[in-house]
Amino acid sequence: MTQKRGFTVWFTGLSGAGKSTLAEMLFHELRRRDLAVELLDGDVVRTNLSKGLGFSREDRDTNILRIGFVANLLTRNGVATIVSAVSPYQDARAQCRILIKDFVEIYVHATVDECAKRDVKGLYEKARRGEIKGFTGVDDPYEEPQSPELRVDTMIESPDESLQNILDALVQYGYIADAQRLVHTAIEHSGLTDLDGSIGTQLADRHSSSPAEAGANGSQESTEPASG
Repeated sequence: MTQKRGFTVWFTGLSGAGKSTLAEMLFHELRRRDLAVELLDGDVVRTNLSKGLGFSREDRDTNILRIGFVANLLTRNGVATIVSAVSPYQDARAQCRILIKDFVEIYVHATVDECAKRDVKGLYEKARRGEIKGFTGVDDPYEEPQSPELRVDTMIESPDESLQNILDALVQYGYIADAQRLVHTAIEHSGLTDLDGSIGTQLADRHSSSPAEAGANGSQESTEPASG
């Protein structure tokens, strides 16, 4: 039996841009194609593999590089790997690209103001008031990808439109054979992403007196921390 080719789809963008929503949708699409699929969420990883790390630049880079290490192990063993993490710094993302090789970077774009509007738990507002320090997009930088394989703009695209663009890109790069949508109805949450923002809120509360970050989650309305 021939092993299928592994690859990593890496979603990066501000908290609240839409990463978790698109990662969930793609997860179910790839599973319907009978691929071995895993999903690595930045905040979920923080509570397990990266438990104990803070939100300094060094700790954020360490978290992202650990995610990249696991993604590489999965990819080289034929797994379609999805990463959803703010991953704010270009250098750490570049190191993961070099390591993994079969790497599709997807920049999920939305402005800070738009992400703040989606943040029903008010974490962006807390950051703007100085109650949360080191918040990506507010008082800590997000370095936008210069040459991602795909840029999706969730301010003007619906989740369905963004997902179709992602599937088209995966066909273009030779990772899947067909971009036709196979999943058209809502499916139960995979449990692999912090879709309701509960983990992110706990992380933000835990680090509210030290450099921390949080924001609106990959779904367009709820919240997650700016992991990485």
